[in-house]
Amino acid sequence: MKKMMLFYVSAMLVSALTVFSTAEDAVKIKALILDGQNNHNWKATTPVLKSIYEKSERFVVDVATAPPSGQDMSIFKPDFSKYDLVVLNYNGDKWSQETCDAFEKFVAEGGGVVSYHAADNAFTDWKEYNLMTGLGGWGGRNEKSGPYVYVELGQGIRKIVYDNSPGDGGHHGPQVEFLVKTFSSEHPIMKGLPEAFLHVKDELYCKMRGPGENMSILGTADSKKEERGSGREEPLLIAITYKKGRIFHTMLGHDVPQCRCVGFQTTLLRGSEWAATAEVTIPCPEDYPTATQTSIRE
Repeated sequence: MKKMMLFYVSAMLVSALTVFSTAEDAVKIKALILDGQNNHNWKATTPVLKSIYEKSERFVVDVATAPPSGQDMSIFKPDFSKYDLVVLNYNGDKWSQETCDAFEKFVAEGGGVVSYHAADNAFTDWKEYNLMTGLGGWGGRNEKSGPYVYVELGQGIRKIVYDNSPGDGGHHGPQVEFLVKTFSSEHPIMKGLPEAFLHVKDELYCKMRGPGENMSILGTADSKKEERGSGREEPLLIAITYKKGRIFHTMLGHDVPQCRCVGFQTTLLRGSEWAATAEVTIPCPEDYPTATQTSIRE
């Protein structure tokens, strides 16, 4: 009898824990990482991104992997409706029209998106995608893709410049450490973060072009001519709205070492939370990098 009672109590505890776990997961942000093609190391970065999200205990994450380049893309049909957030770690062949339409619908109806690093190189000719990411590079982009957007100092204030003059879109010099400076301190993603953090050696994207509509620049860095950059202050963290949807665009995070930067991780998590919910509850961690010292998590 005692054994039966112990078994019954144990079963009840397991059942209660399962219900609690299910309820806990229900309030987490459901995220989907898209990968499968990229000129960057998606096979290594997707597991790291997944780990960053899950260790925050704010997200549950699935992964959808597209077929290799040149294969049948019609079989790649993620069910976006199951998720609050789609994380783009993809730069490759165009998806099927069905999948493109489903993605546009997801965002238009309020779905959140993160454009991670080289995802802004993708889909040069997909108008709605470029409206979602705001700015992009490479892939044959030029003045026809939209203005080159950068920041300059004028009359004591930093102002955004939309330069429509001819030129290619997308460039970076060798990887260097650089200071990421807050541009919009009152935006929920940046509010409460230090004014600047020193980022680990990474590709500093510059000369990015695009529609640049409904876009808030959140963070910038100086692309120095002596480091084969543009000589201008370039936007690297961006928030965009597209119909009812919200997009966080980070140009940081070239590969696994860059993803270990606490500044990258913190802005990624906060930007992702904002994109999915319009709010930010994730705090600035104690090990956040300073303006003079990088910070790494192994």
